[in-house]
Amino acid sequence: MRWFGLGTALGIDLGTSNLMVYQQGRGIVLREPAVVAVARSDGKLVAFGEEARQMLGRTPGNIQAVSPVRAGVIANYSVAAALLRHIVDQFCGRGRLVHPDVAVCLPSGATGVERRAVLDAAHDAGARRVYPLLAPVAAAIGAGMPVTAPQGNLVVDIGGGATDIAVISLGGMVTGGAVRVGGDNCDEMIVRYLRREYNLVVGERMAEEVKLQIGAADRLETELTMEVRGRDLMDGLPRTVRLRSEELRDVLIEPLSAICDKIRQVLEETPPELAADIMERGMVLTGGGALLRHLDRYLLRRLNVPARVADDPLSCVVLGAGRYLESLRRQDGAWEPQAPSVTGGSYERSR
Repeated sequence: MRWFGLGTALGIDLGTSNLMVYQQGRGIVLREPAVVAVARSDGKLVAFGEEARQMLGRTPGNIQAVSPVRAGVIANYSVAAALLRHIVDQFCGRGRLVHPDVAVCLPSGATGVERRAVLDAAHDAGARRVYPLLAPVAAAIGAGMPVTAPQGNLVVDIGGGATDIAVISLGGMVTGGAVRVGGDNCDEMIVRYLRREYNLVVGERMAEEVKLQIGAADRLETELTMEVRGRDLMDGLPRTVRLRSEELRDVLIEPLSAICDKIRQVLEETPPELAADIMERGMVLTGGGALLRHLDRYLLRRLNVPARVADDPLSCVVLGAGRYLESLRRQDGAWEPQAPSVTGGSYERSR
């Protein structure tokens, strides 16, 4: 039996677009863009979060600003390990006597190699024991879905680089799947469209702003417009165009259709009893991609399954990780692992 002091357990959602941390007893303590600036010479962390994001495309030759996670999986192990180590040091102290327990959220479609990379990075950061928690299960917990009940719960977690879909019942994932399509793909489609139709070159940040300001998955009651600034492809000079929301609907069809097709595939693999529950209760949308206007209406039209957006879709995964950690603590203050169906068990590597 192991005992812990306040603040020695962390839930981490290391996503493609955002990094969020939940600390035991304090709630969400960190919410930053998942961007890291490191020194090229020794890999030392220079900045992270919004500060590092502002450096993208502006760094000198001796500093590199990168996103350690791409399409929902770790693409740069050393940078991810440095970032996790910084997080553990920041919230647990460099001179800690007890190494923290950490719940790390993983995409359901991660391979064994990708899964091990995340867990090893957390251990290298100073974690004593790591609980791998499937991201869609964490999202369902964070959204307040009755995941331990004997009924079907369908959650669709749309992140920046990947979308996780899972049918959960009795605390475990019955069926599910992942497609490496998310909000970043929508941004890329907007960049391509502006380049093709308007000869206008814009960056990913401008494309994301366009998506947030006037993007929609289905027809709006009142169409929106927005002035988009970029560089003219012909003469290289700054130029502004006015973009309409109805134009974006056709632009976003490809990534949204890929997500819709994956949801349909998961539903086809769902046992009939659980499928009946889902038809009655509908699906819950989490992640930043769920904020796209009328996405619930689009999915209802395409799949004939009701959909609703979680109350705080951006925070559902990290909230679920935090609530899972809180559930490990019994009234006597001790900690014990939850059922393996939820996390796949804990992972502890010899030091």
